[in-house]
Amino acid sequence: MTSEKFAHRPVLLQESLSGLNIKPDGIYIDATFGRGGHSAEILKQLSSKGRLIALDRDDTAIESAQRFIDDPRFSIHHVAFSNIEDVVNELELMCNIDGVLMDIGVSSPQLDDASRGFSFQKDGPLDMRMDRSSGISAADWLNKADLEEITMVLKTFGEEKFGKRIAHAVLEQRVIKPLETTAEFAQLIDKAVPVKDKFKHPATRSFQGVRIFINGELDQLNQGLEGAVNVLKSGGRLAVISFHSLEDRVAKRFIRKLSKGKEIPRGLPITQQEIDADKMVKAMGRAIKPSAEEIALNVRCRSSVLRVAEKL
Repeated sequence: MTSEKFAHRPVLLQESLSGLNIKPDGIYIDATFGRGGHSAEILKQLSSKGRLIALDRDDTAIESAQRFIDDPRFSIHHVAFSNIEDVVNELELMCNIDGVLMDIGVSSPQLDDASRGFSFQKDGPLDMRMDRSSGISAADWLNKADLEEITMVLKTFGEEKFGKRIAHAVLEQRVIKPLETTAEFAQLIDKAVPVKDKFKHPATRSFQGVRIFINGELDQLNQGLEGAVNVLKSGGRLAVISFHSLEDRVAKRFIRKLSKGKEIPRGLPITQQEIDADKMVKAMGRAIKPSAEEIALNVRCRSSVLRVAEKL
């Protein structure tokens, strides 16, 4: 199935563009291209001298960009956003970037394509890899990992309180028949969870946890945030959209840490100016959430959060 069959509505679009404070002649990075919703709007605001560099580790995103965007101001690189610093180094643009946008997590086209294995609502191969050219699939991992590792992943990355029950069910099931599809995993979780949340499918947290683990998403996020700040010029903006509390917590703590400067023991003869000299960014306002109107148009955006920081 080709990528253009899956509709994509960019989340917090105007808010993120405003946060980036786009300069017509600037150089910007869309670190999570997806299907190019944010990229298309950034390009509209750039002059002929502006430049947009996109990154994505999903081969279908690269295919989509190559098929639908023919613009000399645009280039795309098949890498994870954790490699942002390497890409900018190769382009000899270190500390020359005016803005970086990161839209974290799984995209709507990935969820809608059953062959990718991200959704418990669509039956397909239990894969979950964002980059299908490398790594291990969710099915392969679930069919070989031990009880402790599966429990840890479900509880830590999925925040699933019944993680151990589900892990036991996985081990019991794979003795009979290895897990192969999203439907099999979702049904197993449904049977293993003793108490159901009437507002959330019982497989939601487990699918999230396995996906985050399989793709190393939190490590990728930490590396990507550090790289993004390093490539920005002074006054450049970082805009981060996250969809889960774990991701937002990482972004929030990262911005807060870099906006504080060094922690100095009380009583040392150090001026405020010396402390401020170690600050790398400043937070631009509070976290931004989607409006009721946007949620009505796209229910998947309801948990999204935008945080913006400016490099000092």
